[in-house]
Amino acid sequence: MALDSVTKEIQASAEASVAKIRQEQAAEIDAINKQTDAQIAKMKEAQDKKVAEAKETLDRQERSSAELESKKLVLAKKKEVLSQAFESALAELENVPEAQKLAYYKAMVASAKTIIPEPKAIMSENDDFSASDLGVKSVEKDARVSSGLLLQSEDGSVEVDMQFRVILQGIWDKNLKQLSDILFG
Repeated sequence: MALDSVTKEIQASAEASVAKIRQEQAAEIDAINKQTDAQIAKMKEAQDKKVAEAKETLDRQERSSAELESKKLVLAKKKEVLSQAFESALAELENVPEAQKLAYYKAMVASAKTIIPEPKAIMSENDDFSASDLGVKSVEKDARVSSGLLLQSEDGSVEVDMQFRVILQGIWDKNLKQLSDILFG
């Protein structure tokens, strides 16, 4: 019986050790599970934060893109309005009565005579002014001139471009900011 008793004692001791090891393992597994769950929660939180930041960045980029596109459309419309205003002003100049056009041309000749003493005038095929009307040495017609005058020296070495489009473009470019302010406030 002593052997029986020793065997039972060894078995009880082994069962107690196994139970203790199982309990320790269960506690260790529980601790590992808790640590893993905490790491997963932390990683999920970090990932959620990254997703929220990325979404916010995309929203800002989308808004910026839409604002830029809107500004482009407004700018294109303003350019169109400015172009129409330029063309309208040019058409008004080109369609003034003959007497007014002659007065403009004489003023152009007078201004150019400070550079070219005896200019020849090159004008549109639609204009019918003589050299004596303009106070120039001679008059030629050229299809490249739509309105206004090209004034040249006799040898063609000096030329003053007084076409309405050129004069208006110079004034336009010089005063574009003020014109924009007038048109668009």
